Amino acid sequence: MEIDEIEEWLRERLPGVAERHGVPGVAVAVDAGGRLVEAAAGLLSTATGVEATVDSVFQIGSITKTLTATLVMGLVAEGLVELDAPVARYLPGFREATVRQLLCHTSGIEGDVFTDTGKGDDCLERYVEMLADVPQLFEPGEMFSYSNAGYCVLGRIVEVVRGEPFDRCMRNHLFTPLGMTHAASDPYEAILHRAAVGHLGGRPVPVWAMVRSNAPAGSMLAMTPRDLLAFARAHLTDEGLRAMREPQVALPDIDWGTAWGLGWTLHDLPGGPVFGHDGNTVGQSAVLRVDPARDVCVAVFTNGGDRKPLMKEILGRVVGSPAEPVPDPAVRPDAGRCAGVYVSSTSETTVSADEQGRLWLEHVPLGVAVELGDEPYRTELLGWRGDSLLPAEPGHKPVAFLGDDGEGRARYLHTGRADVRAAGRSGA
Repeated sequence: MEIDEIEEWLRERLPGVAERHGVPGVAVAVDAGGRLVEAAAGLLSTATGVEATVDSVFQIGSITKTLTATLVMGLVAEGLVELDAPVARYLPGFREATVRQLLCHTSGIEGDVFTDTGKGDDCLERYVEMLADVPQLFEPGEMFSYSNAGYCVLGRIVEVVRGEPFDRCMRNHLFTPLGMTHAASDPYEAILHRAAVGHLGGRPVPVWAMVRSNAPAGSMLAMTPRDLLAFARAHLTDEGLRAMREPQVALPDIDWGTAWGLGWTLHDLPGGPVFGHDGNTVGQSAVLRVDPARDVCVAVFTNGGDRKPLMKEILGRVVGSPAEPVPDPAVRPDAGRCAGVYVSSTSETTVSADEQGRLWLEHVPLGVAVELGDEPYRTELLGWRGDSLLPAEPGHKPVAFLGDDGEGRARYLHTGRADVRAAGRSGA
């Protein structure tokens, strides 16, 4: 679809699409060859009735990681950080892992650690010290497992090498040089703009942001889609940043993409390679996709409701979407390998077989996952591709059973994060 058609579609159809999916507020920006179109619809908060505009700021969640990675790559370009150097070179005493492994989520550090270490400028320092007691899921470099904690460590590296707080590094080295005038590092800056409020269950959430110690991973940063595309365009025009979208590790077959770069998710779509990232906070969600061959970027921000089909519809019109996974009757799940209980800090998942030999997954969110709006569910697992199975209940992506526990059973249930089999607990 040409940019003029996209602009017309957004102007005429966006309000209706948002209403159809129960999304309180949405903002979209599309950049094609340097020409920007943007649109917004709905409300920033159903409690106040304030309308969403193109100047409204929404939280971008984990898309923040691409900005954190860009700050790290700036240090690499200046010769201040080496990608394959041990993290301990910059943070003495830190466990075995390299900067590159943190960037591409292969460090093995338990990822979902959201401990609140305060609101002061020392919060990242204290957070990294606390990670000494956090489990190592696997040997560094062994596999991919999405890690919020790893990106907080990268944020700490940035502020140690730069000698100033992470938020100030973000503003001085990204926001100001790129002209990102509506970017807010925390609630104190966001309140200066029209700020979206997250919604869960159709109601505004009681908190605006998560803890500051997770800021480099995506707990606070808010901006307009326009500002995010200013950042994305820098990745299309700055040859020094091209290395960030070179594949570093192949992803498990879970419909997340094909590989991970140095901060970016890499997708092979029917129209060609696309890179980007997704983000979620408490009641807010965002997606960013960049098609380098067509010189197109698109950002979609929402503050609640059934945002996935809305985002898919918009992305499909601009950069295309991957085909939906469908079950393969020829692939039969291996109950003996898959059944068991798999745990992480944010979930407990039980996989069990019934008398007919069908495989069932029961997922219970824990901790911060509950705050983010995750709900328990039970679904049958259907054959899809090899060790990757497809939940029968709509709205859930494939899961992969990886590794071996020494007894012919999967060691990990992989959903983007590698949840570890709990010893001594069966799925019966």
